[in-house]
Amino acid sequence: MALPIEDYALIGDCRTAALVGIDGSIDWLCFPRFDSASMFGALLGNEDHGRWLVAPSACLDSSASVTVTRKYRDNTFILVTTWVTDEGEVEVIDFMPFGNRRADVVRRIRGVRGTVTMHTELLIRFGYATALPWLHQAPEAGGHAVIAVAGPDAIVARGIELHAADHKHTGSFSVGEGETHDLTMTWYQAHRNPPAAVNVDDVLARTSEWWTNWASHCEPSDEYPEIVKRSLLVLRALTHEDTGGIVAAATTSLPEWFGGSRNWDYRYVWLRDAALTLHVLLDHGYIAEAEAWRRWLLRAIAGDPADVQIMYGLSGERWLEEREIDSLPGYEGASPVRIGNGAFNQFQGDVFGEVMVALQAARRSGVHENDFSWPLQRALMAFVEDNWNRPDHGIWEIRGPERHFTHSRVMLWAALDCAINAVEEFGLEGPVETWLVIREEIRKEIERDGWDAERGTYTQYYGGAGVDASLLQLPQVGYLAADDPRMLGTVAAIEEELLVDGLVLRYLTETGIDGLPHGENPFLACSFWLVEQYAGSGRVEDAIVLMDRLVGFANDVGLISEEYDTVSERQAGNTPQALSHLALVRAADAISKVKTSK
Repeated sequence: MALPIEDYALIGDCRTAALVGIDGSIDWLCFPRFDSASMFGALLGNEDHGRWLVAPSACLDSSASVTVTRKYRDNTFILVTTWVTDEGEVEVIDFMPFGNRRADVVRRIRGVRGTVTMHTELLIRFGYATALPWLHQAPEAGGHAVIAVAGPDAIVARGIELHAADHKHTGSFSVGEGETHDLTMTWYQAHRNPPAAVNVDDVLARTSEWWTNWASHCEPSDEYPEIVKRSLLVLRALTHEDTGGIVAAATTSLPEWFGGSRNWDYRYVWLRDAALTLHVLLDHGYIAEAEAWRRWLLRAIAGDPADVQIMYGLSGERWLEEREIDSLPGYEGASPVRIGNGAFNQFQGDVFGEVMVALQAARRSGVHENDFSWPLQRALMAFVEDNWNRPDHGIWEIRGPERHFTHSRVMLWAALDCAINAVEEFGLEGPVETWLVIREEIRKEIERDGWDAERGTYTQYYGGAGVDASLLQLPQVGYLAADDPRMLGTVAAIEEELLVDGLVLRYLTETGIDGLPHGENPFLACSFWLVEQYAGSGRVEDAIVLMDRLVGFANDVGLISEEYDTVSERQAGNTPQALSHLALVRAADAISKVKTSK
């Protein structure tokens, strides 16, 4: 059975990622990309769905005394797990080499004290646990290599001799003080020859140097500097090295509600999440990453603006058909497990605002427009001119009827506002008079149809009575100030309606608006938005109290998932979640800004 979500740590090579449990088991890995089929899928089932365990043999004895701690080595994704047993102490160093253009996992075991017997289990299940591979040992210089093949996929594992029983391959070895034992596994295309063995010393040094160098360019935050830096590192780890696409999370189908059906595939690039990520990277000095993401964006949305999607594959793929698979039973039985995401063909008007806001931030940070970038933005705005009054599915990808969501309307206002600014501040060409007229029309409409004068709050959608946490973003895009009376009234309504144990729900699912069974845990990004709102409106102490609590939800290595179950006190939803981490950075920056201005 899978571990609690917070018991997993991420290792990655900026092309894909693995989740390593505190028990020493890699329970999730998709090679060679984030969105490839899993070869270790125990996260969404049990060990029979694929995993790679490396831990002291003492862990197999329930009466043995074993303690385990872990941390990342400095500002990297090199995970160091320390095991202390009655035999002695060992470190397991897990990482995925960066930049060698391969698909490797390295597990180095280093003896610290005494002599510790280690146990390993390798269960490879390609294709979301649909393919049991043919596995054999092949002699090679220096020992044996384990080869596993099924269809187009193959792996070669080195450093261990395995014994098979019931389709499970196990092995053991001992590590003494000062000794190292290296285990490596490399994915390759089955029609090719197995790649050569990796030089562990070399790739460990180069991977450590790359991550450390990347982190050293971070412009630090005055508040919560360590978790902010780790969050920025997470955002980089979720960014594909080759394409520049930023996935929303490393996983699929981790449930928003334990035992429920709100289980979605987040291994794709949402324009919204990626645009917001771009903004925080720019705020912390990462101009090159911003330029890479803009190139990805321009490639992905090139063509007819009417065909713009809210999400794409890592390389800009457009067809992300959602399917349910029964080969994985789901995390703690939460089904169905989904691959692909049916929201790819929804119309969500807010993404035009998020994209234009991000590109405006890039301009202001010195990323120059070229002969392609501004004309493409002009084309997007031409589409907005013709379609600004369309209802949509909203930021939360409602699977019910389209509506005029107030947040979407504000984001369309923001798209026009950024286009107007590009002309007036940067001298770019565009029909600014037309944009001014539409921007004002949208503003009047929002104040007329999206405002509940009796309650003194903006509403989730035109004609609705409830509120939505996305309204906390109104000050973020400059629609109104955080301390505007209308915003303060909206915050009061959100506090009254959406706070659960002090954390913020996205909206009330029991209204049935989203066309799904009700039930959802508080959404962490929304709570970070409330921190930002508190800071901006002068409620600094409230901001700090909430921020301290939210930061406390991070696991022992600083990772945060999508949601938090306050009853069971555990993380929920896909992990690590880009939107949660970028909202954390924004919240910390907002508190820093207020404190600095005093």
